[in-house]
Amino acid sequence: MLIKSNIIVLSKIKYKDYDLIVRAYTKHRGTVSYLIKGGLKSSKTSRAKSVYFQPLMQLAVEENYKPNQSLHYLRDIKSNYIYKTLYSNVYKSAIVMFLSELMTMVLKEEEKNTDLFHFIETAFQYLDSEDDYANFHLLFLLKLSRYLGFQPCESKENTFFFNLRTGYFETQSEGHYSVSGKNLTLLKQLLGINFDAISTIKINALERHSFLDMLLLYFELHLEGFKKPKSLKILGEVFR
Repeated sequence: MLIKSNIIVLSKIKYKDYDLIVRAYTKHRGTVSYLIKGGLKSSKTSRAKSVYFQPLMQLAVEENYKPNQSLHYLRDIKSNYIYKTLYSNVYKSAIVMFLSELMTMVLKEEEKNTDLFHFIETAFQYLDSEDDYANFHLLFLLKLSRYLGFQPCESKENTFFFNLRTGYFETQSEGHYSVSGKNLTLLKQLLGINFDAISTIKINALERHSFLDMLLLYFELHLEGFKKPKSLKILGEVFR
Protein backbone atom coordinates (compact mmCIF):
# COMPACT_ATOMS: atom_id res chain seq x y z
CA MET A 1 0.00 0.00 0.00
CA LEU A 2 1.44 3.38 -1.04
CA ILE A 3 0.92 6.23 1.44
CA LYS A 4 1.83 9.90 1.00
CA SER A 5 2.79 11.78 4.13
CA ASN A 6 5.03 14.37 5.73
CA ILE A 7 7.80 13.17 8.03
CA ILE A 8 10.47 14.67 10.30
CA VAL A 9 13.78 12.78 10.51
CA LEU A 10 14.88 11.98 14.06
CA SER A 11 17.97 9.84 13.54
CA LYS A 12 19.79 7.46 11.22
CA ILE A 13 22.11 4.50 11.81
CA LYS A 14 24.22 2.37 9.50
CA TYR A 15 22.77 -1.03 8.64
CA LYS A 16 24.92 -3.72 7.04
CA ASP A 17 27.47 -2.30 4.58
CA TYR A 18 25.65 0.42 2.66
CA ASP A 19 22.12 0.72 4.04
CA LEU A 20 20.57 3.13 6.52
CA ILE A 21 17.81 2.75 9.06
CA VAL A 22 16.07 6.09 9.48
CA ARG A 23 13.84 6.83 12.45
CA ALA A 24 11.24 9.49 11.75
CA TYR A 25 8.21 11.12 13.29
CA THR A 26 5.38 11.03 10.77
CA LYS A 27 2.18 12.99 10.42
CA HIS A 28 0.11 9.92 9.65
CA ARG A 29 1.41 7.24 11.99
CA GLY A 30 3.66 8.60 14.74
CA THR A 31 7.13 7.06 14.97
CA VAL A 32 8.19 4.92 11.99
CA SER A 33 11.47 3.29 10.93
CA TYR A 34 12.54 3.16 7.28
CA LEU A 35 15.16 1.05 5.54
CA ILE A 36 17.07 3.10 2.97
CA LYS A 37 18.76 0.67 0.61
CA GLY A 38 22.18 1.80 -0.62
CA GLY A 39 22.02 5.05 1.34
CA LEU A 40 25.76 4.92 2.07
CA LYS A 41 27.07 3.97 -1.37
CA SER A 42 29.50 6.33 -3.07
CA SER A 43 27.38 6.95 -6.17
CA LYS A 44 25.95 10.42 -6.87
CA THR A 45 22.42 9.09 -6.49
CA SER A 46 23.15 7.60 -3.07
CA ARG A 47 24.92 10.76 -1.85
CA ALA A 48 21.97 12.86 -2.99
CA LYS A 49 19.60 10.49 -1.20
CA SER A 50 21.54 10.57 2.09
CA VAL A 51 21.35 14.39 2.24
CA TYR A 52 17.64 14.08 2.97
CA PHE A 53 18.25 12.27 6.25
CA GLN A 54 19.96 14.90 8.35
CA PRO A 55 18.40 15.31 11.83
CA LEU A 56 15.04 17.10 11.80
CA MET A 57 14.79 17.36 8.01
CA GLN A 58 11.18 17.93 7.01
CA LEU A 59 10.22 15.72 4.08
CA ALA A 60 7.25 14.90 1.88
CA VAL A 61 7.39 11.19 1.09
CA GLU A 62 5.58 8.29 -0.48
CA GLU A 63 6.11 5.10 1.46
CA ASN A 64 5.47 1.47 0.69
CA TYR A 65 3.60 0.50 3.83
CA LYS A 66 3.05 -3.12 4.83
CA PRO A 67 1.18 -3.81 8.09
CA ASN A 68 3.03 -5.76 10.80
CA GLN A 69 6.49 -4.90 9.41
CA SER A 70 8.99 -3.08 11.62
CA LEU A 71 10.85 -1.50 8.69
CA HIS A 72 9.21 0.28 5.78
CA TYR A 73 10.46 1.59 2.44
CA LEU A 74 10.32 5.02 0.83
CA ARG A 75 9.41 5.28 -2.85
CA ASP A 76 9.60 9.04 -3.29
CA ILE A 77 11.34 11.73 -1.20
CA LYS A 78 11.15 15.52 -1.46
CA SER A 79 12.03 18.38 0.87
CA ASN A 80 8.93 19.81 2.47
CA TYR A 81 10.77 22.72 4.05
CA ILE A 82 14.33 23.80 3.26
CA TYR A 83 16.24 25.11 6.27
CA LYS A 84 18.39 28.18 5.70
CA THR A 85 20.48 28.26 8.89
CA LEU A 86 19.88 25.10 10.94
CA TYR A 87 22.89 23.18 9.63
CA SER A 88 25.25 26.06 8.85
CA ASN A 89 24.99 27.79 12.25
CA VAL A 90 27.12 25.92 14.81
CA TYR A 91 24.89 26.94 17.74
CA LYS A 92 21.67 25.90 16.05
CA SER A 93 23.31 22.67 14.87
CA ALA A 94 24.17 21.82 18.48
CA ILE A 95 20.54 22.38 19.50
CA VAL A 96 19.36 20.21 16.60
CA MET A 97 21.77 17.40 17.52
CA PHE A 98 20.67 17.48 21.16
CA LEU A 99 16.92 17.64 20.58
CA SER A 100 16.87 15.07 17.77
CA GLU A 101 18.75 12.61 20.01
CA LEU A 102 16.35 13.27 22.87
CA MET A 103 13.27 12.86 20.69
CA THR A 104 14.62 9.63 19.22
CA MET A 105 14.71 8.38 22.81
CA VAL A 106 11.29 9.58 23.99
CA LEU A 107 9.03 9.45 20.92
CA LYS A 108 8.07 5.81 20.67
CA GLU A 109 4.33 5.74 20.01
CA GLU A 110 3.33 4.37 16.62
CA GLU A 111 0.08 6.31 16.67
CA LYS A 112 -1.10 9.39 14.81
CA ASN A 113 -0.66 12.63 16.77
CA THR A 114 -1.14 15.53 14.38
CA ASP A 115 -0.80 18.15 17.11
CA LEU A 116 2.62 16.85 18.17
CA PHE A 117 3.79 16.64 14.57
CA HIS A 118 2.67 20.23 13.93
CA PHE A 119 4.43 21.41 17.12
CA ILE A 120 7.77 19.88 16.09
CA GLU A 121 7.40 21.08 12.50
CA THR A 122 6.64 24.72 13.36
CA ALA A 123 9.12 24.90 16.26
CA PHE A 124 12.12 24.10 14.07
CA GLN A 125 10.94 26.34 11.27
CA TYR A 126 10.89 29.08 13.91
CA LEU A 127 14.40 28.18 15.12
CA ASP A 128 15.63 28.29 11.53
CA SER A 129 14.35 31.82 11.00
CA GLU A 130 15.24 33.49 14.31
CA ASP A 131 18.38 35.21 15.59
CA ASP A 132 17.58 34.99 19.33
CA TYR A 133 17.55 31.25 20.09
CA ALA A 134 19.88 30.56 23.05
CA ASN A 135 16.93 29.47 25.22
CA PHE A 136 15.00 27.69 22.45
CA HIS A 137 15.76 24.17 23.70
CA LEU A 138 14.54 25.00 27.21
CA LEU A 139 11.13 26.14 26.02
CA PHE A 140 10.94 23.30 23.49
CA LEU A 141 11.46 20.67 26.21
CA LEU A 142 8.85 22.27 28.45
CA LYS A 143 6.30 22.29 25.64
CA LEU A 144 7.24 18.75 24.60
CA SER A 145 6.45 17.55 28.15
CA ARG A 146 2.80 18.42 27.49
CA TYR A 147 2.61 15.95 24.59
CA LEU A 148 4.38 13.31 26.65
CA GLY A 149 1.82 13.66 29.44
CA PHE A 150 3.70 15.38 32.28
CA GLN A 151 3.59 19.11 31.64
CA PRO A 152 3.99 21.10 34.88
CA CYS A 153 0.63 22.05 36.33
CA GLU A 154 -0.40 25.69 36.21
CA SER A 155 1.51 27.89 38.62
CA LYS A 156 -0.37 29.54 41.48
CA GLU A 157 0.53 32.99 42.72
CA ASN A 158 1.76 32.14 46.22
CA THR A 159 3.81 29.04 45.47
CA PHE A 160 7.51 29.05 46.28
CA PHE A 161 8.50 25.57 45.15
CA PHE A 162 8.00 23.19 42.22
CA ASN A 163 7.99 19.46 42.89
CA LEU A 164 9.79 17.65 40.05
CA ARG A 165 8.35 14.30 41.07
CA THR A 166 4.69 15.34 41.16
CA GLY A 167 4.74 18.15 38.59
CA TYR A 168 2.93 20.52 40.97
CA PHE A 169 3.79 23.94 42.36
CA GLU A 170 3.73 23.96 46.17
CA THR A 171 3.82 26.38 49.08
CA GLN A 172 6.55 24.49 50.96
CA SER A 173 9.50 22.28 50.17
CA GLU A 174 8.82 18.56 49.96
CA GLY A 175 12.45 17.50 49.94
CA HIS A 176 15.16 16.73 47.38
CA TYR A 177 12.96 17.20 44.29
CA SER A 178 11.57 20.60 45.28
CA VAL A 179 12.87 23.45 43.08
CA SER A 180 13.10 27.07 44.21
CA GLY A 181 15.06 30.25 43.52
CA LYS A 182 16.16 31.18 39.99
CA ASN A 183 15.07 27.89 38.44
CA LEU A 184 11.57 28.32 39.85
CA THR A 185 11.34 31.89 38.56
CA LEU A 186 12.53 30.85 35.11
CA LEU A 187 10.12 27.91 35.03
CA LYS A 188 7.17 30.20 35.73
CA GLN A 189 8.34 32.65 33.05
CA LEU A 190 8.75 29.98 30.37
CA LEU A 191 5.42 28.33 31.11
CA GLY A 192 3.67 31.57 30.26
CA ILE A 193 5.16 32.27 26.81
CA ASN A 194 5.37 31.01 23.24
CA PHE A 195 8.47 30.90 21.04
CA ASP A 196 7.88 34.39 19.67
CA ALA A 197 8.46 35.82 23.17
CA ILE A 198 11.59 33.84 23.98
CA SER A 199 13.77 36.94 23.50
CA THR A 200 12.24 38.36 26.71
CA ILE A 201 14.02 35.68 28.78
CA LYS A 202 17.43 36.99 29.87
CA ILE A 203 19.72 34.48 31.58
CA ASN A 204 23.43 33.71 31.51
CA ALA A 205 25.16 30.45 30.52
CA LEU A 206 25.36 29.10 34.08
CA GLU A 207 21.66 29.74 34.70
CA ARG A 208 20.79 28.11 31.37
CA HIS A 209 22.88 25.05 32.21
CA SER A 210 21.33 24.74 35.68
CA PHE A 211 17.79 24.97 34.31
CA LEU A 212 18.50 22.41 31.58
CA ASP A 213 19.86 19.98 34.19
CA MET A 214 16.65 20.46 36.15
CA LEU A 215 14.52 19.79 33.06
CA LEU A 216 16.44 16.62 32.22
CA LEU A 217 15.95 15.36 35.78
CA TYR A 218 12.23 16.11 35.37
CA PHE A 219 12.17 13.99 32.19
CA GLU A 220 14.11 11.23 33.95
CA LEU A 221 11.60 11.12 36.81
CA HIS A 222 8.63 10.83 34.44
CA LEU A 223 9.95 8.67 31.60
CA GLU A 224 11.10 5.14 32.34
CA GLY A 225 14.56 4.42 30.92
CA PHE A 226 15.30 8.06 30.06
CA LYS A 227 18.99 8.98 29.97
CA LYS A 228 20.74 12.26 29.30
CA PRO A 229 21.58 12.55 25.58
CA LYS A 230 25.26 12.05 24.74
CA SER A 231 25.16 15.31 22.75
CA LEU A 232 24.47 17.25 25.96
CA LYS A 233 28.22 17.70 26.41
CA ILE A 234 28.56 19.29 22.95
CA LEU A 235 25.61 21.58 23.65
CA GLY A 236 27.22 22.69 26.92
CA GLU A 237 30.54 23.44 25.23
CA VAL A 238 28.91 25.49 22.47
CA PHE A 239 26.79 27.59 24.85
CA ARG A 240 29.27 28.04 27.70
